[in-house]
Amino acid sequence: MKILVINGPNLNMLGKRPKEHYGSKTLDEINQMIKESAPMYEFMFFQSNHEGAIVDRIQVLDYDAIIINPAAYTHTSVAIRDALEIVDKPKVEVHLSDVFNRDDFRKIDYIKDVCDICITNLKEQSYIKAVEYLQKIL
Repeated sequence: MKILVINGPNLNMLGKRPKEHYGSKTLDEINQMIKESAPMYEFMFFQSNHEGAIVDRIQVLDYDAIIINPAAYTHTSVAIRDALEIVDKPKVEVHLSDVFNRDDFRKIDYIKDVCDICITNLKEQSYIKAVEYLQKIL
């Protein structure tokens, strides 16, 4: 089984961003945690600050499930939403912070209604919970 993990804009800067929202781990450290949490799966990691690159990666369809942290694109991207909508595979949206109880503009989520589940506010453990969810349904 192949699980694609997509991370959106500025997540390449984890470890430098405000720790109270995003934790202290880098994206590479989180990716390593994900791999160690379920060694029976093959994980493919992709990060981009560019909306079109994320859409292009979703459309490759070379995976069995997807975990996506669209980051700021959660609140703005109909394009990513539409790309996810056509994917007929398990999809989990994750966020490190409590996006729904932060700034008002972060309460808009274009992605959650096209994913099976949305996991937030657990810092890097959001990704581990996503993997656990996929283990139950795959």
